[in-house]
Amino acid sequence: MEKKVKKNVADAIDYALDSTKLWHTFHNLGYLPRWIIFLLDLFVVSVTALISYLLIYRTGEIYIKHHLLSISVPAYLFISVLTFRVFRTYSGIIRHSSYIDAVKIFFSQFTTAFLLLALNSFYKSVTGDLLFLNIGILINAVFSFSCLFLYRVLVKQFFENYLNQSKKLQLTRAIIYGTDANAIAVANALKSEVPARFKLVGFIDKYSQNKSKMILGLPILQHKKKTSTLMRVFNAQALILADKSLTKDEKLAIVDECLDFNYKVYTVPLVSDWEDQKEISKKIKNFQIQDLLERKPIVLDNYSISSQLKGKRVLITGAAGSIGSEIVRQVIQFNPQCVIMLDQAETPLHHLSLEISKIESKSELVTVISDVRNRTQAEQVFKKYKPHVVYHAAAYKHVPLMEQNPSQAIFVNVLGTKNIADLSCEYGADSFVMVSTDKAVNPSNVMGASKRIAEKYVQALHNKFIAENATGPKFITTRFGNVLGSNGSVVPLFTKQIENGGPITLTHPDIIRYFMTIPEACQLVLEAGAMGKGGEIYIFDMGKPVKIIDLAKKMIRLAGFVPDKDIDIKIVGLRPGEKLYEELLNDKSKTLPTHHDKIMIAEEEYDDFNQLRYLTDSLIESAYTFNNEDVVMQMKMIVPEFKSMNSTFEALDKDIVKK
Repeated sequence: MEKKVKKNVADAIDYALDSTKLWHTFHNLGYLPRWIIFLLDLFVVSVTALISYLLIYRTGEIYIKHHLLSISVPAYLFISVLTFRVFRTYSGIIRHSSYIDAVKIFFSQFTTAFLLLALNSFYKSVTGDLLFLNIGILINAVFSFSCLFLYRVLVKQFFENYLNQSKKLQLTRAIIYGTDANAIAVANALKSEVPARFKLVGFIDKYSQNKSKMILGLPILQHKKKTSTLMRVFNAQALILADKSLTKDEKLAIVDECLDFNYKVYTVPLVSDWEDQKEISKKIKNFQIQDLLERKPIVLDNYSISSQLKGKRVLITGAAGSIGSEIVRQVIQFNPQCVIMLDQAETPLHHLSLEISKIESKSELVTVISDVRNRTQAEQVFKKYKPHVVYHAAAYKHVPLMEQNPSQAIFVNVLGTKNIADLSCEYGADSFVMVSTDKAVNPSNVMGASKRIAEKYVQALHNKFIAENATGPKFITTRFGNVLGSNGSVVPLFTKQIENGGPITLTHPDIIRYFMTIPEACQLVLEAGAMGKGGEIYIFDMGKPVKIIDLAKKMIRLAGFVPDKDIDIKIVGLRPGEKLYEELLNDKSKTLPTHHDKIMIAEEEYDDFNQLRYLTDSLIESAYTFNNEDVVMQMKMIVPEFKSMNSTFEALDKDIVKK
């Protein structure tokens, strides 16, 4: 009943204010000019001086003698103005007053008191009389400080409680996880955010050491109970993770618990001391699926990478793609002489060049629109720039599309790789690093098989140089699984489907995949390229496999919805060429460790180069006929472990068995 009465009174005040012109004048008022605040401060100290005079007068003492008023009053005002100017008490925005303003006012008023006491002593030594009563000066200093700061607090509260339109919105009740400086900075940022998104109701102390204490007027909750229990008790709908000491496992446990009870989870990066509150509040974002899947930061051998790239000319094919563009960003950090960004996609390449041009670097940046399928075009690039290091990331990678267009997979993934590898030899490149995929292992689709043929060609070419005791580039292959956020990966697809209200389309409830982030994958590509001696296929530690249906459900919950209630999950069946799970190693392959715990070497069997080149040339020639069955049959001859799945080409496997 009492709460209802209070609500009615508050609504009545809001209605009364809304109905007046004064309300709208205040609401539309910008920040007051500094000279107005200066005059307000001067008015306040004048009033406090008058009140101090009257209070002391009633005690029987005289603060200022009447015959000295003409000297005392101007002196008091002049010194007050002087200290206001020195400490710039009027420069702060009243509605955003903080302890810094209190400190400025404190020093201003007690400096005024000190100067008045000094003036008093000087005047007495000259005339034998006092301009002010000494104790009165101190009383006035305390009184004026209190009033100057009090009126700022009142103005701040007035703006927060009555002139802030965001209070009329349905704010999300939130608890901040953390009690350290990072958490407090986030809380301050959210309190001053306009328009407001959150109504903070408390902090959670991970270590339960601050029982019965408060931060910013909000209670510190003990983490002895489950997070979900605390959320329910305080009627909170969201949790903001701001404790920088949380480990990944602790974060995952908290997020999973909150998602099970349909609470929203937000995260924020570490707050630097120099960042202002507006910037901090902008960085508070929904907890992303990438945050759940990220692993410990990779420690790179920067010395070996730098020795390979510093002062060198570096060519990156497929530079406008998700992997290629990240390789560009990371390569630039090692100060190469020149970075040649090659791609046939005009608009993405233009966007990349604009982005990279903003990075401070001494490296020459060159953008080339060219096609790896066209040897003549690619040769012009090699002839002009003679790159020392080549990162070959150009590829067609969409499994269903390549299943329908085998010839195109051959043109880009096989012919394109052959062109760049051959030119790297002809123009004296030091190293050639090829970006491959786990789908090349025991391939079940055209795309994976085409990448495996490219791997074989690169390996055989390197083996040829060793057999002939000739010098040539170090040919290195890197193989990894799905990359979060890359073009065509499930995460952007699921995100878009959730934004459209569903359903999320899933090919099979039991399908699993390995994931790593784009920066993580590209870091390992650079590391492998630097450590490679030539001929290796490097495979990366992809962590634990993720069940895609679990991934979909978590993404739905992170978006604030309930799976199969707000957003449906629709099983559509495996796509042509798709496996339930991917592999990083061939059945016959073994692995060798490297000095990096996340990188291993796959021991694959080498093919005879001359025989493989003949088969590859024949395959490329066949691709120009666009006879899909003939093309795929030849691919299966080159890659015997290529067994089609969920594809029209499964019949070819039966024909091979019969033969």
